[in-house]
Amino acid sequence: MAQNGITQLPIIPYPTSLTLQAGSFQISSGTKLLVPGGHVFNNEAAILNQLLANCLGKPLGKTTTTGNNTITLTLDNSITAEEGYTLNITPQQVVLAARTPAGMFMGIQTIRQLLPAMAERSGNNAQSISLPGVAIKDEPAYAYRGMHVDVSRHFFSIAYLKKFINIMSLYKFNRLHLHLTDDQGWRIEIKKYPLLTEVGAWRTFNNQDSACMLKAADNPDFAIDTQHIMHKNGKTLYGGFYTQAEMKALVAYAQTKHIDIIPEIDMPGHMMAAINQYTYLSSNGSSKFGELFSTPICPCLPSTFKFAQDVYSEIMDIFPSKYIHIGGDEVDRSAWAKSDECKALMKAKGLKSTAELQSYFIDSMEVFFNAHGRKMIGWDEILEGGVSKTAIVMYWRSWVPKAPVEAAKLGNQVIMTPGNPLYFDGIPDKNSLPNVYNFNVVPKGLTVEEGNNIIGAQANIWTEMIPSERRADYMYMPRMTALAEVLWTNRKDYASFTQRLQANYARLDELNVNYRLPDVEGLVTDNVFADRDTFFINKPLNKLTIRYTTDGSLPTINSPVLNKPVVISSPQSFRVAAFRSNGLRGDIYNLTYKQQQPAEAENFNATGSGLICSQYKGGFKMTTLMPQGKPDTVVTVNSFTVPKALEAEVFGLKYRGYIDIPQDGVYSFYFTCDDGGVLKIAGRDVVNNDGNHAPFEKDGQVALKKGLHTFAMDFIEAGGGYTLKLQYSLKGGAPQDIPAEWLKH
Repeated sequence: MAQNGITQLPIIPYPTSLTLQAGSFQISSGTKLLVPGGHVFNNEAAILNQLLANCLGKPLGKTTTTGNNTITLTLDNSITAEEGYTLNITPQQVVLAARTPAGMFMGIQTIRQLLPAMAERSGNNAQSISLPGVAIKDEPAYAYRGMHVDVSRHFFSIAYLKKFINIMSLYKFNRLHLHLTDDQGWRIEIKKYPLLTEVGAWRTFNNQDSACMLKAADNPDFAIDTQHIMHKNGKTLYGGFYTQAEMKALVAYAQTKHIDIIPEIDMPGHMMAAINQYTYLSSNGSSKFGELFSTPICPCLPSTFKFAQDVYSEIMDIFPSKYIHIGGDEVDRSAWAKSDECKALMKAKGLKSTAELQSYFIDSMEVFFNAHGRKMIGWDEILEGGVSKTAIVMYWRSWVPKAPVEAAKLGNQVIMTPGNPLYFDGIPDKNSLPNVYNFNVVPKGLTVEEGNNIIGAQANIWTEMIPSERRADYMYMPRMTALAEVLWTNRKDYASFTQRLQANYARLDELNVNYRLPDVEGLVTDNVFADRDTFFINKPLNKLTIRYTTDGSLPTINSPVLNKPVVISSPQSFRVAAFRSNGLRGDIYNLTYKQQQPAEAENFNATGSGLICSQYKGGFKMTTLMPQGKPDTVVTVNSFTVPKALEAEVFGLKYRGYIDIPQDGVYSFYFTCDDGGVLKIAGRDVVNNDGNHAPFEKDGQVALKKGLHTFAMDFIEAGGGYTLKLQYSLKGGAPQDIPAEWLKH
């Protein structure tokens, strides 16, 4: 994708085909807008003219005559792609052509990104603005390009959702999946069941709220949003809901941006907010959390189906989307196994398991959806008891890689949204952006024809630990831009992408997006030095200011500026952050420097290649909880991956042996794991990434002399899919894999 001019045009996602042309087109008050062909593109013309009015102070005048100094939006029935367009910019005129309003809108988003960032706000009075000469032919690689927002765990305003939709449209997404209900709150008005929102939309603070409040001490973005707190009957309640009128207006707004809002009412599980108000919905008349999940609604009662159909009838009246999401994930079916009604139904229907009983419920609801002209989407658990070929499967369980392959082979359409890397609630680090950008939409093991059943992907924002709109911005941006390019262009050029992303930050500033600042490169959290070291950071963006503290306090806008190297000759700690010109702070980096003499090499004759890897079966919350006795399985490994022979749902691994260091020096190690891990070399603690958590990298240093040093690495997997990666660097070099010949036993 490294085409001529790619660095000059900061378009994300990059067009399918782009050729630079000589000169540029100047837009001024004398420029005219031509929209032939009736009213088919009136909405799109109004959107473009508003962007231009934001720059020039007033919209362009209209014309009916083709000629110089015109911008023409024209119908071209030869364009086959539904969202395809062509754009031709010369010094004389601009011609944007499409077959559909959706294609025209996508072309306008390309023009939007070619305009100066001030196009995102009104109040400017530029004499003229220019568009570069260019010829573009463009269409998306995937039909489904989605983002998901969970408004149940923490609630977001209509104004925020409109802002989110606007940013989605900028990057050519076309589906917004709203997770409207869950155990923690019911967020959409259902007139036939008013208690769902009168009571079910509100809660006293829960453990997730409390965890956010603790984090707010260091980061105000974790503060619970006060606009969603009320006081009633002596209680402080958190929550909120959307009226049907509010949501219909949001749907209409999204339609002007050619974004389809897909509603999800999660059932049969995740229904505590409903069952607590209408207790007849569950098998035992109540709902509570079991070992993993809450008590679901009962699929064996006519009253349950009546409730579900009543709710979805109102949902379909609000949302015209052809897609309806039923959830269908994480269901604790133990209550069904004890229910006489369920036993009788299973016998009558010939169902052999509660998994098949769940499929009976899902299939029955799909029949209801289809009768109303809708298509059903469900999380990939709907495959477990069997599913119809017309259901659309949304794959999320990274640890079940066969699920999307099996679904596509069965003929089901599949939307890819694996937790790693497309759960944007996962704490971002320096690897998050490239991990999204390098995501392969079509999994291995499919023929070309089967691969056509993978219709696209989406990223999910689950909000248990996202209590504010500012925090939501931080979590999805800029990862959203990487996914946009994956789904539209489907070609990989990460160096080009990051260069174009730099220019997009100014536009995001205008849109008031609290994006995550680019990572400060070359940092190691736990540093060591023998005699002395220097501390300095290169700014990731020129407009940023790096500030730091040495007393343990949080960096503020008044903290010292790091504008020259700091010499370190004794143990020292730093807290560092980048600041924008408006005072907004980026991530805080906590860095330590400790004095350490290089470890002497071991006097040992290691004759075996590789490390000894011992497996201990079972789930462990910390690596220290693994047994000390005889392991269940032992193998020899030459790399830091989980051996195929040791793969399981939950387990622990111990890697033991020696590492053969080729030269004296301070070595940096980068340890990524899901769930936890600890690294020790030469008996020294190097990286502690312990505990049960999503994939996350931690790093550390150790001073070593040339030769053999004892090596001990522990890793635990507590369920939900694993990631394991260990790299090293020397003298500030880029992280790289540890050579197999370094590993001995």
